[in-house]
Amino acid sequence: MSTELETQQPSTMPVQPPLAPTADETYLKRLEDAITAAEDVVSTGLEIGDEAPSRDEKQTALAVSVVIPVYNERDTIAEIVRRVQAVGVHQEIVIVDDYSLDGTRDVLLELAQQSDIRVLMHGYNRGKGAALRTAFAEVEGDVVIIQDADLEYDPQDYPKLLAPIENGATDVVYGSRFLENAHQDPSSLHRFGNWVLTALSNFLTGQRLTDMETCYKVFRREVIQAINFQQNRFGFEPEITAKLSRMGKRILEVPISYDCRGYNEGKKIGIRDGINAIWCIVKYGWKS
Repeated sequence: MSTELETQQPSTMPVQPPLAPTADETYLKRLEDAITAAEDVVSTGLEIGDEAPSRDEKQTALAVSVVIPVYNERDTIAEIVRRVQAVGVHQEIVIVDDYSLDGTRDVLLELAQQSDIRVLMHGYNRGKGAALRTAFAEVEGDVVIIQDADLEYDPQDYPKLLAPIENGATDVVYGSRFLENAHQDPSSLHRFGNWVLTALSNFLTGQRLTDMETCYKVFRREVIQAINFQQNRFGFEPEITAKLSRMGKRILEVPISYDCRGYNEGKKIGIRDGINAIWCIVKYGWKS
């Protein structure tokens, strides 16, 4: 038996010949064009990134707290919150549920998981004014905007409501439904009732408002937190107007849009509230 090592067999794998230069004379030109196109895309992306505002960039220098009193608004509360968030001027949304029984609270528990939303809940029904009082005690922004939970008022009006406060013209702004387009409220009875209440309020406070009963009231936080108000229902509107007037605050109005809803759609203010409003106008306005 031979002890000699067997000679290693040569590999049977085929040997690839060296790559020959391409015969395609346009190859380098195509490669050059592709590189140029890629550089253009990157450059454009950088330019857009430089010019586009950050997702977190605010549209106002003010820290804005939006307060939303809620009572049985299951069908609209999520949508109005979405509309407020879409405007993008707020620091926080403070929602006070006034003991809703229609499933609104279930919706609010979901909304409360979002970082910009705080939800407070009353243990029994106390009224819009009481809900606002609860919210005002909790807000942290420079400016407070009242927003109803229905869809009558459009948050797209926020920038024009905030502008007079931001530029130092006033500390209080009301959004008027009747300053430019009174007929966007189709009810002549409602328009007349609002005119009576506003005119009486103006007579006693010295203001020159066209819509004292508007939802859209905007204040610097220190102004609203300095006022002690008592009305639990819709009497809040004349009470706050009278007490602002007593403080010497000039209320500036700006026109807003308005999409009126009927009682069959959930409107809650009624004749009793109108009578109470007259009583509040006299009670608080007489002292102004």
